[in-house]
Amino acid sequence: MKNKLTSVLIACLVALYAPSSSFAAGILVDCDKSPGFEKRLNASVKKLEQRLAKYEAGTPPALALQAQVNQTKARFKAYADSDLVCGPDGLPHLIVDGDWKHAGEFMIPGVGFLYTAGWIGWAGRKYVNTVATSSNPTEKEIIIDVPLALKIMLSGYLWPVASWQEFVAGDFVAEPEDITVSPR
Repeated sequence: MKNKLTSVLIACLVALYAPSSSFAAGILVDCDKSPGFEKRLNASVKKLEQRLAKYEAGTPPALALQAQVNQTKARFKAYADSDLVCGPDGLPHLIVDGDWKHAGEFMIPGVGFLYTAGWIGWAGRKYVNTVATSSNPTEKEIIIDVPLALKIMLSGYLWPVASWQEFVAGDFVAEPEDITVSPR
């Protein structure tokens, strides 16, 4: 028992240890100060301007290419004005070290993804459980009842609260006798 506890403690310490991002101090620099980043901007704009030179000014293709040049410049400016850091290749790198200064790079989008994936999964689970009580559940799993599915999907935004309530009530996890086992 003592060995298991020690192993768990060591595993937790190793998992929770977040090294400082100072390891990248010599490699990663702010994007606005990176020569590689500037080189990529110039190469992207130059390629678009070469294509733009093939068309007369004011024609639809020329206007579309000019809009693309403006979008490219705006995108690179947004990267340069942010807290992103670039490597020698000029590409922005995400810092995933637990520092809240970089939360917008990975943690916030990651939580957003998990919330959205949970919402979709919760709505799907609720739909399957709801149609299981209908007169023809197999058909409703194959041919989706769109009004019912939309109603369930729109009500699923509070899925973390609903899942916790079901977990506390004991309805979240299926009983062992309800789970089928393959004979193989």
